[in-house]
Amino acid sequence: LFINPTELETHRALRIYPLFRVLFSLLLLPYLYISDYPTKANSGEQWYSDMFLENASFFRMDDINLGYTFNKIGNWKGSMRVAFGVQNAFVITDYSGVDPEIPGVNGIDGSIWPRPRTYSLRLNETSKNERTMKIDIKHFALAAAGATMLLTSCIGDLDTLPLNPSDSTSETVYGKDENGYLAGLTKLYFNFVSNDTTDLQVSDGGASELIRAFWTIQEVTADACKCAWENDAWVRAMNTDTWSDADNDATYAVYVRTLQGIAYVNEYLRQTASDKLSDRGVSSELAARIQSFRAEARFLRAYFYWIALDVFGDVPFTTETSPFGGGVNPKQASRKDVFDYCISELTDLASDESAMPAARSNYPRADKGAVNGLLARMYLNAEVYAGTPMWTEAKSACEAIFGMGYSLCPEYSDLFRGDNGENADALKEIIFGVAYDAEQTQSYGGTSYLTLAAIAATDVTAEQKINGVNNGWAGIRVPYEYVQKYFNARNADYTTGEYTVNDKRGGMFYIKGRQESMNDALYVFLNGWTCLKFNNIPHNMTNDEFLATAASKAYSDIDFPMIRLGEIYLIYAEACMNLGQANTALPKLKELTDRAGVSAPSSVTADYLLEERARELMWEGHRRTDLIRYGKFTTPSFLWTYKGGTFTGQGFDDYMKIFAIPSSELASNPELHQNPGYGNATDK
Repeated sequence: LFINPTELETHRALRIYPLFRVLFSLLLLPYLYISDYPTKANSGEQWYSDMFLENASFFRMDDINLGYTFNKIGNWKGSMRVAFGVQNAFVITDYSGVDPEIPGVNGIDGSIWPRPRTYSLRLNETSKNERTMKIDIKHFALAAAGATMLLTSCIGDLDTLPLNPSDSTSETVYGKDENGYLAGLTKLYFNFVSNDTTDLQVSDGGASELIRAFWTIQEVTADACKCAWENDAWVRAMNTDTWSDADNDATYAVYVRTLQGIAYVNEYLRQTASDKLSDRGVSSELAARIQSFRAEARFLRAYFYWIALDVFGDVPFTTETSPFGGGVNPKQASRKDVFDYCISELTDLASDESAMPAARSNYPRADKGAVNGLLARMYLNAEVYAGTPMWTEAKSACEAIFGMGYSLCPEYSDLFRGDNGENADALKEIIFGVAYDAEQTQSYGGTSYLTLAAIAATDVTAEQKINGVNNGWAGIRVPYEYVQKYFNARNADYTTGEYTVNDKRGGMFYIKGRQESMNDALYVFLNGWTCLKFNNIPHNMTNDEFLATAASKAYSDIDFPMIRLGEIYLIYAEACMNLGQANTALPKLKELTDRAGVSAPSSVTADYLLEERARELMWEGHRRTDLIRYGKFTTPSFLWTYKGGTFTGQGFDDYMKIFAIPSSELASNPELHQNPGYGNATDK
């Protein structure tokens, strides 16, 4: 007997009432398969049984490497190593599920992906007396570049030489041709979207993607989003602001991905230094282009450092000039010192003498518009990061962008549609974006996550693909209280899906078949409002016109806007307000409200700006940082749904404005200290 729980609840094919459950389970449960077991759709109840409990004892061979080094080949003064490797070679177990090595604490393997088995054949040549920095070579497609590098680096020993002597070397990757250098740069950008878990100890590669993990920290911990995946411990912690120093997949992924990205940048800068290029005989024309690549790499390093210092405060700090090698542990720098370094780097990249590409000339890669955008964002939060406000500098960075030819996209929704990376109007506003493509960048993070996890599988039918993808994961949604507070949504009819809202930005919700309140239903996806802000249907097509194409879209085509002009307008307004020049910003705010179809403010206040940021920048990865800057994140005087673990909300400890350094990193690097308030925190 097969029964779909959605049919149980929605179509009433079979209703199981409490009085009959015991009899039902005794008679039918041995023959019953319930899809999505053990969660009943729409009910919030869970049935637990030992029927599917198995002995998961196992023996796994994780890694096999066989190799031989030829130290002398004829008259050649060098060595050649040949090696063959297998990762996840075999598992011996009687367990019948996906994988006996279940991550987390609940022992349920229904939400994990099978581990791949990877084979590699490697050749490594080393000339006599030549010291080489070793890297793995991996191939992938992203934008125009096909081949790229993956620098193997233990995050506990950032920027060290890999232990495997069979790895290829940077010296064999880079030569006189531009392709190698462009491929290396592509790898740096790819770190935003990578699902590769070679150097990560996580249960889900998709959840470990940097943009998705950082987005979770920024949005799910605050008031705009709650996730229905109760079986994931990190989800429960983020939903209710109850995290600790225990391992957490989201924070661990942000820590490793950012520092991994920094390590990649450092190696790229070492390999593209002038002396290296000269030794390889690189032409002057190519060397000049590589200077531009290096500028982009430095920007990306600053962006990775910004994420790291925002989330963790004091972080390990290295540059291309830092010592590296076996036994070298990076020292932890203060949040202020890392902030000052980033400001110095970005200021240099923004200068007229910089090799950074001109604004609006390099999408989706970074340019001077992106540099000034990140500068403005860091100046906005300078008092939090470094103890001293920098409103004048924030205002100046915004004004620099205003002179670069950007303009607001006429239609707000077009900024988040499947063709935003090709739509000329959207590209006038998006200053820096991460490109996603359903065929080329197949990631379960980023905008694929923001489309697939935002709907249920039952929302996808033969007649409609409500946000242009062919499946739904029933994960993230918006508490009704947020929608009502910031968009004044009213007259909601959950049968027809209709509601009333004046602000055009509030028209992105889908409520048909939903329930309004999450009270006692935090982990019931259909309780709450579905957000279709990120919509894979192109801006100039309807659901019906895109329906056939959407049926094949298992991933998103939507570029994720990392920095856009709407954010810059709001930074400018906040800076002007704090400088006593609020009226100066009113025209910029009017542009935003005109586009939204609502009245412009007559004055600028802190409360208005925090609310307008909630509307304009919803689900774009800003909310936690905003609430911290406004003093609202931990306080009991500003509550939201499930803040601190209760439905009506409660405050939590101030030390939780930043997260714990992962325990594995503390164990591997004695130079690190834990952040105050967490388990084994020590004085600096």
